[in-house]
Amino acid sequence: MGIKEIIGLGVDEKTKKLQDEAPKFEHVTWYKDPGLRVLTFYACVLCVSSMGTGWDGMYMGVVQNFDTWNDFFDKPEGSRLGLLVALYQIGSVASIPLVPVIADRWGRRPCIALGFILMAIGAGLQAGASDYATYSGGRVLLGFGNSFAQIASPMLLAELCHPQHRARFTTVYNCLWNMGSLLVSWTCFGTHYWGGGNSDWSWRFPAILQGAPGLIQLVILWWIPESPRFLIAKDRQDEALHILSKYHANGNENHPTVQFEYREIRDTIKAEQLANNSSRYTDFFKTKGNRYRLLVLFSLGLFSQWSGNGVVSNYSARLYINAGLDSENERLIITAGKTILDLFVSIGCALLVERLNRRFSFLFATGGMCLTLLFWTLTCGLHEQHQAPGANNAMIFLVWLHGVFYSTCWSGLLIGYAVEILPYSLRAKGLMFLNISVQIALLLNNYLNPLAFKAWQAPAVPEGEKETGYGGNTWRLYLIYTIWVAGEVLFIFFMYVETRGPTLEELAKVIDGDNAAVADVDLEHVEKEVLSKETERVSSLDQEVHEVAPSKV
Repeated sequence: MGIKEIIGLGVDEKTKKLQDEAPKFEHVTWYKDPGLRVLTFYACVLCVSSMGTGWDGMYMGVVQNFDTWNDFFDKPEGSRLGLLVALYQIGSVASIPLVPVIADRWGRRPCIALGFILMAIGAGLQAGASDYATYSGGRVLLGFGNSFAQIASPMLLAELCHPQHRARFTTVYNCLWNMGSLLVSWTCFGTHYWGGGNSDWSWRFPAILQGAPGLIQLVILWWIPESPRFLIAKDRQDEALHILSKYHANGNENHPTVQFEYREIRDTIKAEQLANNSSRYTDFFKTKGNRYRLLVLFSLGLFSQWSGNGVVSNYSARLYINAGLDSENERLIITAGKTILDLFVSIGCALLVERLNRRFSFLFATGGMCLTLLFWTLTCGLHEQHQAPGANNAMIFLVWLHGVFYSTCWSGLLIGYAVEILPYSLRAKGLMFLNISVQIALLLNNYLNPLAFKAWQAPAVPEGEKETGYGGNTWRLYLIYTIWVAGEVLFIFFMYVETRGPTLEELAKVIDGDNAAVADVDLEHVEKEVLSKETERVSSLDQEVHEVAPSKV
């Protein structure tokens, strides 16, 4: 193995062969093509689903800065605070097993619609809560609905997009977590001043806004087409071909790209169905390739939440207080500023996804987080134990830098990479397993992190004095994360395969090799066949014209 392969810049021979053999589709410019303009709009609408998760993740972190919220819930901390934050994940875990059933039986669109409706109801309950129990119920319902939208939306997105745009959109999708985070950060910064800082609507208004994106999407979802892959799996080939041609070639069913996509999807799904009459959860344990997929899916979910990012998103108030930032205004501004940086970095890197190998992106981001966490731990210890001047400011800078490294890869490729390693027959169930691992990781994060903060926080200061964090031991929590992330780097290095290049169907060969149930469709052959048919059609028309012309003389 050469140095390029070691650092993720190169690929092995098998993957390189697949990249070289990948079909070279006719280049299209989306804004110059009527069908692709509409499809791009629909894709952007589907991407908004990710905002809901980002909204909640940052909302629960920001409102802990509000005296009105703390007074309403009697200053929750420790396990009580952890449970309140984790209720969203509890609701998500409860609904996840239902998602593949609905998505594979009735389609991706009904699944997304159900999620939006439940989330809107949950947002209303959360915003109008008169007590702890009602607020908790709203959070559970929000999480319950989120799983439907969060799993089905990227599936529909990947299965609708033009091959040239699929990787970018599936990568940008999860980056909009940062958009939701950004919006709630600045919304809360504004509502913080309502009623002179003494209004309950400072936290109720952001809570009700959590249901707004879903309601907007619910209206537009009526016009978004169903997945061609789902339609073909249900023997509705004509509808699938119509959708592919309408949005990928402006209605031309004989376009080479459309014909290639249609034939490859149809034949691959047929091969999968012949190999396995019905998709079952046990399929993940039957073959070496599927067991590998399951392991990688669980690692993606765990690593995406256990890399220190959960501390920043859900417990930023406690983190910054321990760093000596006692001012609500300062904490809100720093949180809002960080979300802007994370959003720009994540989307910028997502747009470069076709130029960078997946392995390199994962290794660069995770290695960077590991080094950042190491120095974050050191500066935190210097501040808490030795009161070193400037150590707290250095720690805050490292918190931002950690977010930058995370955003270069994990914000986008979490969903994009998962979609790429899953064949159609296992895609819904695979994304279900991914979301289970994400929600379990979040659940443990949200319950255990506040316990760690409580156990290792600085001694209480007299009322009226500024909290400095001196004497605390929260650096121990960050040390645990540092060691864990170092393990992530090793796992990624040895286990993650390169997936950049091939089509969604052909990616199965990267993992399953020659045993992959993938149709053998050649783009050049399809182009020649389409050209031959078009030539015959034109010749036939010319002949008809010549036959009719003499009779008119």
